Amino acid sequence: MKIIIDARFTRLDHHDGISRYGASLIAATAKIADVSMLISDVRQLALLPEVPYTLINSPLSPAEVLVARKVNTLGADVVVCPMQTMGSWGRKYALVLTLHDLIYYEHPAPPAFLPAPVRGLWRLYHKAFWPQRFLLNRADIVATISSTTAALIAKYRLTKRPVRIVGNAPQPGGTPRDPGAGADKTLLYMGSFMPYKNVETMIKGMAELPDMTLHLLSRVTPQRRSELEALAPDGANIVFHNGVTDAEYEALLNRTTALISLSRAEGYGLPLVEAMSHGTPVIASDIPIFREVGADAVSYVHPDSPAEFADAVRKLEQPELWKARSRRSVERAADFSWDESARRLVELAEQAVALRGARSGPSGQKPA
Repeated sequence: MKIIIDARFTRLDHHDGISRYGASLIAATAKIADVSMLISDVRQLALLPEVPYTLINSPLSPAEVLVARKVNTLGADVVVCPMQTMGSWGRKYALVLTLHDLIYYEHPAPPAFLPAPVRGLWRLYHKAFWPQRFLLNRADIVATISSTTAALIAKYRLTKRPVRIVGNAPQPGGTPRDPGAGADKTLLYMGSFMPYKNVETMIKGMAELPDMTLHLLSRVTPQRRSELEALAPDGANIVFHNGVTDAEYEALLNRTTALISLSRAEGYGLPLVEAMSHGTPVIASDIPIFREVGADAVSYVHPDSPAEFADAVRKLEQPELWKARSRRSVERAADFSWDESARRLVELAEQAVALRGARSGPSGQKPA
């Protein structure tokens, strides 16, 4: 079976969540199946594994409507897209589309890197569920990354197609830190600065943590940084890194007291699993997806309570509790792996091919 994975959502200079998800899934699946990928810019190859590829149009191009005509010539049995927006008109292959989360229905501000016309369409798209249903029902199978999102897909009846989970995972090969080595008086945040990420609560909570330093690792616009700096309590130690390399991120994870994520909504929460795989305790907002990912390894707090956040940090200053959280974090992170996600992907790819065959008309012409 020939599988093509759409890698055109890969970033050019650094991974975001979807970019890393796609690249990691390609690398793991290529070990057990015949996999090639689609790209739209050769610069994407710097962040992708070395597998065969085909250069085609951008997924944001008007040509996307007819992209299946190009893909048909590649002889794929199934195409897997890590998003739900891939063009499918006239396709001759099974199709798996992915819906990561439903965040933007409740928090509709689009990612800033999108072109202005696309941001406008983004807002309109999330005004109702019918556009989502239209896109997802073009697939043979819909993939998602968590049971939490799968439940929401069912709740809002977003597709008639089978829904399968192909989860996220930490990067393989890391060595957990020594719980007995202690930790710096630092806290880390890895993620965007969009409003629903709720960085404000952790900044306000630093008023009660004057001996701690909060490191905000991701890239941030000057305007957003100014907004957040205006909220910083007097004397609070807050460092904006405006982007770090993977090596810098790992080095900081291996020394810090805890990784923090007080988001109001997430599709998964990959930084939680990344931190846990290093043996770094996590403090997170008490929302369903974080409960699913973190189980009993994470300290949960109300996302609107700076005091609860600060109290959770103080509790982790107890050496024995910190060691226990560190060990349990490693155990929990081991439940997630890209090899298992790849196995699930191959399994659902086979199911998609079978379902498409079953839906073929009497003439043998397969449906679009």
